[in-house]
Amino acid sequence: MKSKERGPVKEIGQKAYAVPNRPGPGRPVLFNPDICNGCNRCVDICPMEVFIPNPEKGKPPIILYPEECWYGGCCVEECPRQGAITFNSPLMQRVRWRRKDTEEDFHT
Repeated sequence: MKSKERGPVKEIGQKAYAVPNRPGPGRPVLFNPDICNGCNRCVDICPMEVFIPNPEKGKPPIILYPEECWYGGCCVEECPRQGAITFNSPLMQRVRWRRKDTEEDFHT
């Protein structure tokens, strides 16, 4: 069977398959498959079209273009299930600080 490749989509016969970009060091969001019900509201709200719906019903969306994320967090805000999506700030934007009085570490 002959296949054609067009960007992130491969066409094989009558079916089209999405091929996600290779994962890099930064992942904009993390899905908890135990909480996510696959409603795809995050897919609909994302202005950069980072996600595509998972072909398996009830599974988290596929992160097709992680490097295109603007880290706005609208997908996390739109999610009806708390904890299904966790926003993962880029490494260069994470802040580490320590309280002077208790020496307790904090991360954001």
